[in-house]
Amino acid sequence: MVQRVAVVGGGGSGLTCIKACIDEGLQPVCFESSDDIGGLWKFKESPESGQASIYRSLVVNISKEMMCFSDFPMPADYPNYVLHSQLLQYLRLYAEHFDLLRYISFKTTVKRITQRPDFSLSGQWDVVTTNRDGEEESHIFDAVMVCTGHFTHPVFPLSDFPGHETFSGKCLHSWEYKDADAFRGKRVVVIGLGNSGGDIAVEISRSAEKTFLSTRQGAWVFGRMASNGLPLDMIAITRFNNLLTKLLPSSLVNWIKEGVANQRCDHRLYGLQPKHRITDGRPLINTDLPIQMLNGAIVLKPNLKSFKGSGVVFEDGTVELNIDYVVFCTGYNAGHPFLPPGLFTGPQRQLKLYKRLFPPSLSQPTLVILSLFQTNGPITNSVEMQARWAVKVFTGLCHLPLKKKMLEVIESDTKRNRKSHRSEAHAARLVDYISYLDFMAEEVGVRPNLLTLPLRDPVLWVKIFFGPCTPYQYRLTGPGQWDGARQAILTQWERVAQPFRTRVVPVPKRRRFALAWGVKFSIRFKDIWRHLAL
Repeated sequence: MVQRVAVVGGGGSGLTCIKACIDEGLQPVCFESSDDIGGLWKFKESPESGQASIYRSLVVNISKEMMCFSDFPMPADYPNYVLHSQLLQYLRLYAEHFDLLRYISFKTTVKRITQRPDFSLSGQWDVVTTNRDGEEESHIFDAVMVCTGHFTHPVFPLSDFPGHETFSGKCLHSWEYKDADAFRGKRVVVIGLGNSGGDIAVEISRSAEKTFLSTRQGAWVFGRMASNGLPLDMIAITRFNNLLTKLLPSSLVNWIKEGVANQRCDHRLYGLQPKHRITDGRPLINTDLPIQMLNGAIVLKPNLKSFKGSGVVFEDGTVELNIDYVVFCTGYNAGHPFLPPGLFTGPQRQLKLYKRLFPPSLSQPTLVILSLFQTNGPITNSVEMQARWAVKVFTGLCHLPLKKKMLEVIESDTKRNRKSHRSEAHAARLVDYISYLDFMAEEVGVRPNLLTLPLRDPVLWVKIFFGPCTPYQYRLTGPGQWDGARQAILTQWERVAQPFRTRVVPVPKRRRFALAWGVKFSIRFKDIWRHLAL
C-alpha cells in the first residue's frame, strides 16, 4: 500500500503534488535542488546550470483567474497578468496557507531513481539524493512524482549554422538572457518566434539600433486583451466555445478565429502568417510585437541560414551585416537524467506517457511525470489535476487500463495530432485543455455535471457553461470539494475588476428622464448580452 511519496522539485507543480498527497492521507517528501521554492518563477541574476532561468521583465500570459490553484484564488488586488515576482509571492502564500514547506528538503538533488528488486510486487523505488554537504543518501519510496519541468536544458543549435566559428558577434540562448541593457544601440538578431522569442525581441527593440526577428514558419499573434480590455483567455476558454469548436466545421472555426486575429493586425501584410491554420498550432501571445513592427523597431526575417563574418545570411538570400548579438530562442529539452533509462525510447529519449502522465511500461503505476505537455490553456491547474488523479491511482481508488490499451490511446492521440503538427514528438505532447481536464476530473470524481446543474443551480450553470473555464469548477463536488468554489466562480469577474479600481470615475448627470431611461436600458441589455456571451 502506498504511503511515502517522493516529490522531485519544489516549484508550482511540486507544491500542488505535496498538497494532493496530504489531501489523500499520504506522506510526501519533496526534494528541491535549490534553496527556495518557485522553480521556474524564482528569478536569479545569473543562470545556474541545471536550473530554469527567466528574464527580469517576464509577465505571464495566462490571467490570474485562469492559472490559480482550484481552491486558492490569487489576491483580488493582483493585476490580471502578473509579473514573475508576484507569481512567486502567490506560491509562497499557497505554501504557507496549506503548510507545505515542512515537507520540502532544500539543497537536495535527486541523482538516481530505480525500481527496487521486488518492484513487480511492491511498486517501490530506490531514490538516491545528495544533500547540501554533498553526501549521498538512499531512500525507499512507495511512489514518485517528478515535477522538474522542461525548461532546464536549453536547445542551442549553433553548430547547425555554417560560419558560426568565425562570427565576430556574440551568440547566446534565451536561457542566459536577463534584460536588454547589454543590447542598447546594438544590431541584434533574435531566432525563434515562440513566446520567449516574441517577448525578448520586443524588449530588445526598445533600446537596440535594430532588431531582426527570424522565424521558420511565422505565427498567429494575439494580445493579452480581448474586447473591452478583458483578459483574452477568460473570453476565449469557455465550455460554450469549446463545444462550438467541436460542432462547427474546422474550416469555419479557422475562418472566424483568423478573422479575429487579422482585425488586430493583418498577418499577411506583416509577414507573420504561417502555413498552418490557426487551430493547428499554439498562437503567440504578445501584445506589443505588431506595434514594434509597425514603428520599424522589429524587422521580421525568414529562418537563419548561416553566419558570414560580422553578418548573417537568411534563407531568402538576404544578408544583414554588423550584427552584434544573436539570441537563440530555440526551446528546451526535457532533461530527466535521474530516471531509469528503460522509460525512454528512440535517439531523442522520448517519454511515452499515457495521458501525458503515466509511463505504460511500468508493471506498477507508482511513478508519474508531470507537466510534460502542451495545451491551449493554462498549465498550472492542468498539473494540479494531474496530481489529484495520480494520488488516486497510487492509493488504488482509480485504476489505469491495461498496458496494451494505454499504448493504443497514446498512438491514437499522437496520430490525431500529427494531422496538423510537424513532428511526432510535438504531436504526442499536445492535449486539448478542457477535454483533458474533464477526462482527469471524471477519473477523480470531480467533473461538474452539466446535465443536472441547470435544475439545481441555474445561475451557476450559466457561469460555468458560458463563462471562463476557471479551475474552481473542479472543486464544486466530489473528493477535495471546497466550500468556497461556488462563490469564487460567482465573484471571478469582481477580482478581474479589482486592480482597476484605483480612481473614482465621474458619472455625468442625466438631464432628461427619457434619455436616462434609454441609457439604462441600453446598458442593461449590453450587460445581459455580455453575461450570455461570457
